[in-house]
Amino acid sequence: MWAAYFIYRGNIMSKSHAAKALLLLGTAFGAIASTGSASAQDAAAPVAAVQAAPESDSLGDIVVTAQRRSENLQKVPVSVGVLSGADLRTYTSGGSDTLLELANRVPGLYAETTTGKIFPRFYIRGLGNIDFYLGASQPVSIIQDEVVLEHVVLKSNPVYDVNQIEVLRGPQGTLFGRNTTAGIIKFDTNRPTNEFTGRATASYGSYNTVSVDAGVGGPIVKDVLSFRVSGLYQRRDNWIDNTYTGPSDDGTVGGKDKLGGFEEKDIRVQLMLTPPETGFTGLVSAHARDYSGTSTIFHRGAILRGSNDVSAAPRASVALDEGGGNRQAYKTYGGSFNAKNDFGAVTLTSITAYETTKGYSRGDTDGGAASNFAGGKFYGESQGRVRDLDQLSEEVRLASNGTGRFKWQIGGIYFESRDTTEFDQRGFFLLNNSFGTNPNPNNFVVLRNTNTSYAGFGQASYQILPKLTLTGGVRVTYDEKKTRLVTPPRTAAGVSTFPATAATNVRLADTQPSWEASLNYAVDPDVNVFARVSHGFRGPTIQGRNAVFSSAFVTAGSETITSYEAGFKSNLFGNTLRFNATGFYYKVHNIQLNGNDANNNGLLFNANQAQAWGGEAELTWRPVRDFTLGLGGSVLHTEINDTRVYTPACFLNGALTCTVLNPTIAIRNAAGVTTATLAQINGNALPNAPKYQLDANARYDFPLGNGGKLFVGGDVTLQGYTSFVPYKTVEYTSKGTFEAGLKAGYTGPDSKYELAVFVRNLTNEKNLKGVLDNYNAAVFNDPRIIGVTLSGKF
Repeated sequence: MWAAYFIYRGNIMSKSHAAKALLLLGTAFGAIASTGSASAQDAAAPVAAVQAAPESDSLGDIVVTAQRRSENLQKVPVSVGVLSGADLRTYTSGGSDTLLELANRVPGLYAETTTGKIFPRFYIRGLGNIDFYLGASQPVSIIQDEVVLEHVVLKSNPVYDVNQIEVLRGPQGTLFGRNTTAGIIKFDTNRPTNEFTGRATASYGSYNTVSVDAGVGGPIVKDVLSFRVSGLYQRRDNWIDNTYTGPSDDGTVGGKDKLGGFEEKDIRVQLMLTPPETGFTGLVSAHARDYSGTSTIFHRGAILRGSNDVSAAPRASVALDEGGGNRQAYKTYGGSFNAKNDFGAVTLTSITAYETTKGYSRGDTDGGAASNFAGGKFYGESQGRVRDLDQLSEEVRLASNGTGRFKWQIGGIYFESRDTTEFDQRGFFLLNNSFGTNPNPNNFVVLRNTNTSYAGFGQASYQILPKLTLTGGVRVTYDEKKTRLVTPPRTAAGVSTFPATAATNVRLADTQPSWEASLNYAVDPDVNVFARVSHGFRGPTIQGRNAVFSSAFVTAGSETITSYEAGFKSNLFGNTLRFNATGFYYKVHNIQLNGNDANNNGLLFNANQAQAWGGEAELTWRPVRDFTLGLGGSVLHTEINDTRVYTPACFLNGALTCTVLNPTIAIRNAAGVTTATLAQINGNALPNAPKYQLDANARYDFPLGNGGKLFVGGDVTLQGYTSFVPYKTVEYTSKGTFEAGLKAGYTGPDSKYELAVFVRNLTNEKNLKGVLDNYNAAVFNDPRIIGVTLSGKF
């Protein structure tokens, strides 16, 4: 019945609107530049400088592979944020999720989750996907060691013993393919070397939080065969009390310290073959993950109607009458073979990879005990389970070598993912009928999902003039998705309740081009300016989870984006100050959006378009060898444009539960009773698109006579107005949230080891990080963690 409200109509932005957009873009860009906020291209340099003891007056150079070849960050005509592995380990020393900690560390990047550690969602320049469906696609692609991780569970693979993280902002469809309309996050781990080396970082903190991130390797046969073994171990005790002590239909037991804990165990083994004088390099990598813990805790009623102030709600306690402790667990295995052969004039690269995972996540999805709330008892419980997932990818590239005026690369990729996914609802878990609800062991569905894609691409750059370089590329991609209902929802007697007229086997496919063109001009050796226009697409999507509610699948067609950006990159005062900035404007056509209906069924639909403009900037300054300061920031305006699109608003027990600021429509049944309220979202901001983000960090070292150093460093992030849902409300927003961290300690001679104390979330801020709208339920950030950390290398 909801499909009628999700109508998309073609519309072209008028010239006056375009002029306004460009004017605002320029204003935002100028504002960032003039205030000295920092970013755009190199989000990592400041952080890297802050967290690692400086060894010289210069900031040094940063090498990136944003264009699939090693280049100086300052000369790449792409907006790239960079974060070093050492700095990420500082941020995660308190046991935080290695991926969620990226949020606000790189200007323009935001991350969140409402499904625990196994389902992070990423947003770049405000563009992302709030869908919690296990088969959801995202416009931000995750690439680890040149392997794309497409499924949402694979995207959660932790990052450890990592060398560098690159965030490429804006469409990256030419070199990295579909589903990169917002950008990509690329992780490069430490590789085997021909010298025996190792590093480790271990920390212990509040709630018995332990984190160990380590890697060691070296030659097996000198200059021929080398290895590296890397590992991650993280754990935390349960620290959230379940205050519910009443009867439970599914056997949930309350008590002290029942929720919030986790244990993460990961290992990766790499072997690198480099036969002398052959030009061949072969890297075999295999990894395994074993994770168990607590899924996201929703705090029902924590958001009071008429306010977004959650200060009165307890973070360390919740009353859950169901959910079995909100348990989740996943095991993931994978491997890849990366082969390169240097033929002199060209290099041929082949990357073959396989990933598999299985596991589950269960939770009390209304976030509270029904007996604590008036207006009729309501219970919510669900579980998503990946019974099996197999992802296979093969990419081949041929690229020119050398430093001449003309460079090129061509290639192709084949990708296939198949999974069997199960969704279980409340009746599946019930043990008795004390509240008048009978168990239903058939209250689940099983879906078979297949995604097949292949593409061919090419990119070339030519130095038109000694200081002017033109780069262009194109890619053509075929993307196909299929979802088949293997097991329909059934009554306890085994009778199917799936609509007889609804399709049980749905296929969507599309072929789309992606392209880009950029100019880079070297004003002088220390200053480069660039401009870039790019076009990409996100493939069609099928949402099958609704079958468990006896509802038909919902689908959305491909979305496309065209983005324009311009910026500069500079190294000043003898490379002691790095200042980069970018301004951008983009428009997404047929954008895929998500919402929930009155029964919390996931909705997937296309709106006509969305547009955004803003800017990012970053400054890193080392005025003296022993002091480094980093500043970063972004401003953003996003806007949904479609007067005919409505989405269900907060609604429970026959009434709105929040203050809706958009025009609404009441949906009534045959008896005239209101069953839902729809809100018009035209003109609204995209969800999880902060209007501004600011970050700052600093470190000061006190040299000692023995060659060691005492140091003190800190960091802070600040996030502006953010809406968590597509419709506009008073309640489901945050504004001015911040977190701070502090670290102080001793670094030994030659920086061989470091001993420090740290505090994460220094002021114990309780920030709203997500919502479950029908129940006014809140998701909070982690509490303050105080601890000690020891790191070393050889």
